[in-house]
Amino acid sequence: MDRRGFIRELVPATEKVNAHSTFYRTQSGLNPYVGSWGDEEIMHLLRRTMFGAKKSDLLYFRGKTLEQAVDELLNPTAPSPAPPIKEYANPTTTGVVVDTTVLQGSTWVNDINNDGTIQGLRRASYKKWLTGNMLNQDRSIREKMIFFWTDHFGNRTTDVANGNWMYQQHQLIRQFSLGNFKSLIRSISVDVAMLRYLNGYLNYVTAPDENYARELMELFTLGKGPDSKYTETDVKEAAKVLTGWTINTTTYQPVFTLSRHSTVNKTFSTFFNNTIITGRNTTNAGMLELDDLLNMIFSQQEVAKYIARRVYRWFVYYQIDAETERNVIAPLADIFRNSGYEIKPMLSALFKSEHFFDKMNRGCFIKSPADHVVGSLREMNVSFAPVSDWATNYGLWNTFYSWMVNLGLNLHDPPNVSGSPAYYQEPSFHELWITSDSLPKRNQFTDIMISSGYLLNGVRVQFNCLEWARTLRNPGNPNELLTEALSLLYQNQLSDISKEQIKIQLLLTGQQWDYYWTNAWMAYESNPTTANFNIVNNRLKSLFQYLFNLSEYQLI
Repeated sequence: MDRRGFIRELVPATEKVNAHSTFYRTQSGLNPYVGSWGDEEIMHLLRRTMFGAKKSDLLYFRGKTLEQAVDELLNPTAPSPAPPIKEYANPTTTGVVVDTTVLQGSTWVNDINNDGTIQGLRRASYKKWLTGNMLNQDRSIREKMIFFWTDHFGNRTTDVANGNWMYQQHQLIRQFSLGNFKSLIRSISVDVAMLRYLNGYLNYVTAPDENYARELMELFTLGKGPDSKYTETDVKEAAKVLTGWTINTTTYQPVFTLSRHSTVNKTFSTFFNNTIITGRNTTNAGMLELDDLLNMIFSQQEVAKYIARRVYRWFVYYQIDAETERNVIAPLADIFRNSGYEIKPMLSALFKSEHFFDKMNRGCFIKSPADHVVGSLREMNVSFAPVSDWATNYGLWNTFYSWMVNLGLNLHDPPNVSGSPAYYQEPSFHELWITSDSLPKRNQFTDIMISSGYLLNGVRVQFNCLEWARTLRNPGNPNELLTEALSLLYQNQLSDISKEQIKIQLLLTGQQWDYYWTNAWMAYESNPTTANFNIVNNRLKSLFQYLFNLSEYQLI
């Protein structure tokens, strides 16, 4: 996909400078956006903050100002989803400690079971449940922020190997996803899944384990930028601070054991102003020294800058040049830091800014597999079984979770602790989502959803192209049908020449006259026989298959 060439065509001739300039970037900053606020801007905001946007979402936010829309997206009021349930059958394998105390259709999250087979089933149940949450998201940024923070911390369910612990971490992230970042770091530092994944439970006074201390600085708070000048000694000293934590496998709770803790003073480098964290010899030494460590880390300017860059690469664009660093990242970091590391003020300033709505920051992102799979299902307004039919829903959610895996995204199982390469791997970043393997599969997914969808227990989930077209303003007019469909599915619009060719080839099946479609549509509406249905349905299926397969659909 030649994204640069595609974007270049959107730039006015006066802005096309020599080939060596960064023509695709902008000098806009965090000044409040005062431009037009119409469907294009609403859909840009929704596509970036949610997984796809339904037409009903667009209609809902049409009645609100930009400020009202952003405020509502950042302040979810819908209740959290019910916890995952036991939708799996009891294994019959000899030696498996079956969770017979948990009834089918009831949640397993509070049941203690350390059998590896059972925990494997629970991890699978958790993945299905995550997919269902994304599909059933409310009109807020909450599910996407959970996705963001889950990737940020990079824990892998396969390595933690305990579905209960991963659910506990998810709930912790859900609690703080739009809250206070420092509080999130404090809580996740002693989260049982984190203790297991980065060896915190093995961090012992006589053999300090540096895994979590290193990632705390390098990946979770300070980053690896030029101004993050912590030293190897700092990592070693931080590891001593974090000694003493273990996991109680009979309660699934973190435990601090003083005899395992290093009670010596910990001395840090000039980067941390030669701070000395006093070693303590009390039962609450673990949390007291952790607080000292986090206060020291969060006093560094680079924490806010690093998180601002991470947020920017998820929600705006992957490349941060000098102008963006000065006009966007630095002021965002100031807002973040001055708020006491509250997440919402930073997001609010970003999503209400001229920079976020800059033309060069629209339709410039390659969709993640979640945006592609979940987004297309939501855009096409697919229906699932009633909530009470959990067996069918979990089975179908598993299908769409598996599709995301096929496209390169395994929910809560990134390739490593750094998260998904698309958000950090220079210079390709988001372009890593598109490969010779994944692009045909993206097209295959939407082809299947148009042709047959998936059937389970009598419930078919499919793109109903005809019923979707009937929701448009004037589906009997081929020009209006195509224009509105493109506005709902594409962020970057096609040229008039391209639209005319698509209309003639697919809606008019090679004819030159618009009434060839209009008459077919009116005939179906007035007399929905099988023959009339097939005529319009087959043309619409061909149209949408073509639209989903174009490169423009891969961009948000």
